[in-house]
Amino acid sequence: MSENLEDLIYDWNVAVEQAPRPGGKRIEFDDETLRDGLQSPSVTDPSLEEKIRILHYMDAIGIDNADIGLPGAGPHVQKTVEALAREIVEKKLKVYPSAAGRTHEHDIRPIIDISQRVGIAIEADLFIGSSPIRQFTEEWDLDWIIEQSAKAVRFAVSNGIPVMYVTEDTTRAKPEDVEKLYVAAIEAGASRICIADTVGHATPWGVRNVVHFVRKIADRENPNVKVDWHGHQDRGLGVINSIAAIEAGADRVHGSAGGIGERVGNTPIDLLMVNLKLMGWIDNDLSSLGEYVRFVSKAVHVPLPDQYPVFGKDAFRTGTGVHAAAIIKARKKGSEWLADRVYSGVPAGMFGLQQIIEVGPMCGLSNVVYWLAAHGYPQEEPLAKEIFQLAKSTNRVLTDEELHSCAMRWQEARVAER
Repeated sequence: MSENLEDLIYDWNVAVEQAPRPGGKRIEFDDETLRDGLQSPSVTDPSLEEKIRILHYMDAIGIDNADIGLPGAGPHVQKTVEALAREIVEKKLKVYPSAAGRTHEHDIRPIIDISQRVGIAIEADLFIGSSPIRQFTEEWDLDWIIEQSAKAVRFAVSNGIPVMYVTEDTTRAKPEDVEKLYVAAIEAGASRICIADTVGHATPWGVRNVVHFVRKIADRENPNVKVDWHGHQDRGLGVINSIAAIEAGADRVHGSAGGIGERVGNTPIDLLMVNLKLMGWIDNDLSSLGEYVRFVSKAVHVPLPDQYPVFGKDAFRTGTGVHAAAIIKARKKGSEWLADRVYSGVPAGMFGLQQIIEVGPMCGLSNVVYWLAAHGYPQEEPLAKEIFQLAKSTNRVLTDEELHSCAMRWQEARVAER
């Protein structure tokens, strides 16, 4: 057996060219669960108590910024945003608050007021459409968009509010329009500019193109201005697009727990963090990440699919004989590290989870023996074979209740025979 277990895995992901963390800089995260995520037509709006708990989960996994709502939507949202901001201040959470708003004083004023009452500078995420299709539909003139944007940014900054300026639908906007909008926002005082793939149009190479382009604008106009990437899942490319954005120079990437959001959702921030952790690009403690995703799923009444990567019910379950046998053999070698990787590309233990061996029609006898040992039953061959035959007669994985029932009936029968 190899002295170094890690030598047992040849990693083609890094074998030829290691993908280092771009520029060695720290990757920042903006969690949109409490704002953009709640725009999903399928969600139920969580209670304030649940939102506060979500905020604490964000803090625990190392989220840098939490978008806590759009207070311009009315008094109810303003009350929630203020309560969440106050929780950050009073509990001394590390996560920083932001609030969304249109490039209009009506949306910015409540952010300023809440910020002053609570005593923390809430970042204003000010957005406006930028693509030709949006301009045509809204009957907006580019000069008007530029004027509206600069005016809004100046108003927020003059009132002590940091601004992330967001061009909606950036990935379908003309380069010359994007440049004019970002230059105007930077000159007006924006400390961040955000590229938004609002309808999930971009491919990874498209992401690299637009981020490279915007990064050059920011570096030319003001090197202190940071660049954000906000992606959606319409093509199912949210995670890989966010990784491409980081590679191309984005400072902060956005997402939501479980990928909830408008249409098919935002980038799943949990899966993005899992991949960045496995790539060695972040060192966040993600042991509570699964608990966070499951809590959000329950709070918004959007079930997490059983096959959801890493945090779905089936992510680390196997009822297949060959797979289970390999895991069992690895455990017999006294190595959880080995058992956690022999049939899994994601180590369950890294995220506070574990490998699970089930008993069903595709199982082998080793599955049954393992289950008996794990639940304190004798690993006697007649009992194992009886359960094995039961499993082979079904068309699904047996529940623990069914397995316990079978094992206990067998034990009772043996006692009666005596």
